[in-house]
Amino acid sequence: MDPESIVHTWVSPSVGAWRSDTLGNDGGQRVQVEFYVNENTFKERLKLFFIKNQRSSLRIRVFNFCLKLLTCLLYIIRVMTDRPGQSAGGSHSAAQQNTPNGNNKCVDCLWNGSVQDREINWALIFWVDRKAPVWAIQVIVAIISFLETMLLMYLSYKGNIWEQIFQVSFLLEMINTVPFIITIFWPSIRNIFIPVFLNCWLAKCALENMINDVHRAIQRTNSAMFNQVLILICTLLCLVFTGTCGIQHLERAGKHLSLFNSFYFCIVTFSTVGFGDVTPRIWPSQLLVVIMICVALVVLPLQFEELIYLWMERQKSGGNYSRHRAQTEKHVVLCVSALKIDLLMDFLNEFYAHPRLQDYYVVILCPTEMDLQVRRVLQIPLWSQRVIYLQGSVLKDQDLLRAKMDDAEACFILSSRNEVDRMAADHQTILRAWAVKDFAPNCPLYVQILKPENKFHVKFADQVVCEEEFKYAMLALNCVCPATSTLVTLLVHTSRGREGQQSPEQWQRMYGCCSGNEVYHIRLCDSKFFGEYNGKSFTYASFHAHKKYGVCLIGIKREENKSILLNPGPHHIMAATDTCYYINITKEENSAFIFNQEERKGRPAGGIYDGPSQLPVHSIIASMGTVAIDLQNTSPPNISGGKLVPPTVNGTGGRRPSIAPVQEIADSASILPCDLLSDQSEDDAIFTDEKGRSPTEYVKGYPPNSPYIGSSPTLCHLLAEKAPFCCLRLDQGCMHNSFEDAKAYGFKNKLVIVSAETAGNGLYNFIVPLRAYYRPRKELNPIVLLLDNPPDNHFLEAICCFPMVYYMAGSIDNLDSLLQCGIIYADNLVVVDKESTMSAEEDYMADAKTIVNVQTMFRLFPSLSIITELTHPSNMRFMQFRAKDCYSLALSKLEKKERDKGSNLAFMFRLPFAAGRVFSISMLDTLLYQSFVKDYMILIARLLLGLDTTPGSGYLCAMKITEEDLWIGSYGRLFQKLCSTSAEIPIGIYRTEYHIFATSESQVSMSVDDCEDTKDRGDESRSNEQTEHPLLRKKSMQWARRLSKKSVRWQGVNRDSSKDHAQRIAQQRLNLYRRSEREELSELVRNRMRHLGLPTSGYDDLTNLTASDVMNRVNLGYLQDEQSDHQNTLSYVLINPSPDTRLEINDIVYLIRSDPLAHVPEEPPIHSSSLKERRESSTREDA
Repeated sequence: MDPESIVHTWVSPSVGAWRSDTLGNDGGQRVQVEFYVNENTFKERLKLFFIKNQRSSLRIRVFNFCLKLLTCLLYIIRVMTDRPGQSAGGSHSAAQQNTPNGNNKCVDCLWNGSVQDREINWALIFWVDRKAPVWAIQVIVAIISFLETMLLMYLSYKGNIWEQIFQVSFLLEMINTVPFIITIFWPSIRNIFIPVFLNCWLAKCALENMINDVHRAIQRTNSAMFNQVLILICTLLCLVFTGTCGIQHLERAGKHLSLFNSFYFCIVTFSTVGFGDVTPRIWPSQLLVVIMICVALVVLPLQFEELIYLWMERQKSGGNYSRHRAQTEKHVVLCVSALKIDLLMDFLNEFYAHPRLQDYYVVILCPTEMDLQVRRVLQIPLWSQRVIYLQGSVLKDQDLLRAKMDDAEACFILSSRNEVDRMAADHQTILRAWAVKDFAPNCPLYVQILKPENKFHVKFADQVVCEEEFKYAMLALNCVCPATSTLVTLLVHTSRGREGQQSPEQWQRMYGCCSGNEVYHIRLCDSKFFGEYNGKSFTYASFHAHKKYGVCLIGIKREENKSILLNPGPHHIMAATDTCYYINITKEENSAFIFNQEERKGRPAGGIYDGPSQLPVHSIIASMGTVAIDLQNTSPPNISGGKLVPPTVNGTGGRRPSIAPVQEIADSASILPCDLLSDQSEDDAIFTDEKGRSPTEYVKGYPPNSPYIGSSPTLCHLLAEKAPFCCLRLDQGCMHNSFEDAKAYGFKNKLVIVSAETAGNGLYNFIVPLRAYYRPRKELNPIVLLLDNPPDNHFLEAICCFPMVYYMAGSIDNLDSLLQCGIIYADNLVVVDKESTMSAEEDYMADAKTIVNVQTMFRLFPSLSIITELTHPSNMRFMQFRAKDCYSLALSKLEKKERDKGSNLAFMFRLPFAAGRVFSISMLDTLLYQSFVKDYMILIARLLLGLDTTPGSGYLCAMKITEEDLWIGSYGRLFQKLCSTSAEIPIGIYRTEYHIFATSESQVSMSVDDCEDTKDRGDESRSNEQTEHPLLRKKSMQWARRLSKKSVRWQGVNRDSSKDHAQRIAQQRLNLYRRSEREELSELVRNRMRHLGLPTSGYDDLTNLTASDVMNRVNLGYLQDEQSDHQNTLSYVLINPSPDTRLEINDIVYLIRSDPLAHVPEEPPIHSSSLKERRESSTREDA
């Protein structure tokens, strides 16, 4: 409301009814009320103009500042035109009369030093030579200043007149204005000296007030540091100007000093140099110097103290990002609640890994003070020139202005995942996103959300990553596609494939090289990789691009359609405007193509795909030089002939089975995308999945109840009728069934157990991928949710439509809960990081409880495959911790070496991570960072994980290479086999191989013949033979019998054995003790099962361990002293290996299978009739 206006308001009779009773009969009349009546007075209007109104007050202060500068300028002019011997008003004659003995010595003799220094001509101090024009201007300025001062004193009067009179500014105004006004009425004193130079202090005050009014007028608050620096500079100038003018004037009566010499003296004195060539000679000027030094010693330290304090506060808050810098250079803003060193380094390493982002600046906006580790890192020259830390809140426009959010290229808002209340952390993130969108609506926004139910609040953001969605989807796919978490983590990290290349281990070199593969995109018409396949089928283009260049085409996007399709199938015809998405070591723009001589001459090079000629031309895109090098004849040539002879089958000399070529245009009759559509009777049949229960009918459809807004609809296996809530409880019977444990249900498939603290909405994303329609029904695993807190009805309503999904209240800390939920019948146990443990006094201790619990479960249930989520990736080294183990120590050194080289994936060589048995959601922070450069990465990751289902887009699955499949030979032939038969696109291999680990220093290997102690401290060679693992329990029993016989023989032969024999026997007893400890654990589990009334027949102790069980334990590093020959196994992921990579038994191939519903006929009469015929035939057989 404008305070100058008068607002008239009509009050209704009902509101003013109290007036009618008080005032009489006029209660029904309306009363006009005038507001702000006090501002209509003359004083208030003047106060509004001179003080309250920002713009008019600013004009007044600018005018006042100019007046003060003008008076100082007039004083300098008066000094320059001054002639000490020609002072007006009889001052010169008075000076002559005051000379001693009446001598008529001219004043000029005083300047020549003929008079002693002690003689002071006071007339020259009190009287000056002031020209009439200068006097007239100074009088006018004095009258204006006097009137303004009196008016402001009147307007600001608050009842105490003496307080205003004794103000320093008022006294200075009176000293500099009143004498000039008096000279109007008393002309004889017009040449009296008036210290006009003191107006510099009034100019300083006017400048300070003017700057404050400027800030108020433009509604911006400048830095306090700037104000303090300005005040300090003005103070220094005023001190120097005052000293210069004062000394020059006083020295008029002594040794004449010019204005410049006085200025020179002041500078030399205040700078503590003190040359001594120019000095004041009379005591008044010397006294003035003393006074000025004392004032400087009092004022300047106070000013400097305030400046240093503000500088220290500025160092904490980070200052500002300049507007000029923001407009000339590009920057992004990172908004976090609390900045930790791990989060900072992950962001910086991933952000600056892209070449085109090298010139960007990163502005960090955080409400907390900078951490010491963060401060130390930001002082490194590599980051100090590119990273700017600002302490402030995103909710304050001033802080957003400091970060120049409106000029930023992007804003990243990260949630604090270490908060105990993750919902509250999401609420803070939502407010930050709203604040940024309100302040800078055109700034691209990248938001990280923890809970899926909060995602729709920030759907306006350019990219959103929901942590729990990705976490549970990856953990679910880990149960059906091993190491999916490792596969996705490697794909979303920026790497050049140099990790592990200096390692002597072959698997580390292969694994590190393949880890450099990432997802890139290019238009078909601009591509050398795919340009020649315009008009061909997608499957044909994918196979031949991999065959020729070693790149894996995984998806496309039509120009008219914004949806990305993974493996759209052979019916998709490539167009020139299509955007191709492919996996490669580097993008095509960074690749050079070097062809062999045959291709240069136009002769086609043969290969194993065309016949028994020579190998095809393979392109390996090297990360170091970003050059595609064609390697010809990569396999050793045959000695007998010039061409490679295909391997024989069973030694008969016959050729291995041929593989059909991939067709350019797919034939719908020859392509069957998968087995889901081959046996339609399975989909509509009625299955009995539980022992003793009535048959359960399954249907395919969309889940009717979603637990949160924004979940993508997915076609799933559903129950024909929702299960009652009571039937979802696994450990309690109800009126519908009486089963109280997993054994009673009689499940055909192994269980998948999920241990979580609460039934959050994210668990819904764990169930959906495991119940997706493309999963064969006969392969569906029962899902048991082991929850610390019972779920609410809202969550049960969402999961009651899925088949074989149960829950029970319990914790992994409780052995009884684990046994009741059927852990001995489980194939996978997923341990989700608990929210209550994410916050700890020591940050990295948040995973302590989870790690210890997983250790305990591995000792109790050695055959169980456990997938663990950790808060901090660095803690995964404890998942395989073996004290004094040489191989673990070597891996730790390799990790440190890769970290020193600047690798973003230093933890990748840890065996649990390589095998996909441990995962941290913080690894996926890079997915949000990469989306700034690759805006398609989040969508591709969601499609791979099954979070989004686009019609026509494929899905991720896996197939296992058995002994019958080894005839295929290489990965390239497998690529051709899959593309030509089922139109599936392989993208990688999950390989498990036997490996001889270096022996621990604490282990003792005993020979049966001579019982010698052989500690192996050196590096052992790797074993390529796939020997069978012995049964550990049987081996330990053999050792026990032999050791007992030997000990009896030793006791009978020589009772005075040496100290070495005693140590050897003690070590043998220790080994036996360890074996008995595992027996005690096994007996503990059996006793608890008997106590709970559970059958013990299903419990597999150490005597029933198989090679695959040993493999599971070794992958997580818990197999320590259980094998005598130290021949263990390890697993790792190979993303997009070269076509000539040999297939090995037990390899698991990652596939992107095309959508089976993409080309299903709209009217399937054949399917209906065949189903009817099958049911009739089955009825006749039963009869």
